[in-house]
Amino acid sequence: MQKYDVKKEHSALYSPSATTFSDVLVPPLNYLAVDGEGDPNTAPAYAAAIEALFSTSYTIKFASKARGRDFVVGPLEALWTADDAGVFVSRDKDSWRWTALINQPEWITADDVAAALTTIAAKKPNPALSTTRLITLDEGRSIQILHVGSYDDEGPTLARLHDEYLPQNGLTFNGLHHEVYLSDARRTAPQKLKTVLRQPVRAALSTE
Repeated sequence: MQKYDVKKEHSALYSPSATTFSDVLVPPLNYLAVDGEGDPNTAPAYAAAIEALFSTSYTIKFASKARGRDFVVGPLEALWTADDAGVFVSRDKDSWRWTALINQPEWITADDVAAALTTIAAKKPNPALSTTRLITLDEGRSIQILHVGSYDDEGPTLARLHDEYLPQNGLTFNGLHHEVYLSDARRTAPQKLKTVLRQPVRAALSTE
């Protein structure tokens, strides 16, 4: 049985350069999603969201495999937003709002998700299960780079993206800041963490 693996199917999106920004076209992709806000290091809602996403993803995977279509559970991803984008550079995490994500194959349906959530809720209550849902994210043209190191050291790279690369290339924001966590933070030293930093973009309006 051939397994679907989003990192292989869309390798350009999951293995960017760590030295230069990449200009990529992201197709519509499906995700399990949970919303929340606050510092991901300390907010109980974030821990609950991650547990809900992975338990649901694995339950969906095993059910799909039993029907003859297997897949590799994708990495944790997240969308980040705030009233002031500068808080991502300053790392003022209490001001962050997030949507935690895990990619799902295109054949997974809302009914599959609902069945998995019912199964999990019967085994272990989790408040995040009630808001776990299937979404389609269509980011289109995006600029991304691989960050190697601690999450807290992303600020300079984001500042270079926001203040230098985008203006110099006539681009502006066209969606939420997106991160893909390629490393397991529980088993990886902070200086070796690998994170894709992605920003959907569009052409900036000319002021001339």
